[in-house]
Amino acid sequence: MQVMVIVFTGLTFIVYGLLCLLTDHMVTEFTRYGLSRFRKLTGILELLGGLGLIVGLFYPPILFLSSLGLSVLMFLGVLVRLETRDPLIEIFPAFTLMMINILILLKKSPTFFFFL
Repeated sequence: MQVMVIVFTGLTFIVYGLLCLLTDHMVTEFTRYGLSRFRKLTGILELLGGLGLIVGLFYPPILFLSSLGLSVLMFLGVLVRLETRDPLIEIFPAFTLMMINILILLKKSPTFFFFL
């Protein structure tokens, strides 16, 4: 079950990263947030983080770093959406992905220290 959640979350971030990099909708959203200069960086981080979750199934330190980075990224996303007073339904995906990555981080963090 844990593997399925990690793979699903990784694929979700890969898709969101690509959407962030390639769609006009995301250009509009980042402009609305006042963060248009961070759109490409956000897309790249989501794409790399999603790939890192999947690769991390085979090399746990990558899983740890990816889940940590994505947790922070989604926390910042939640803050931005709260600041722009988006409806809760629009905040829910970022919040959910943040919580999933925090759970992955907490579940897998002891493994990370073993491999150092």
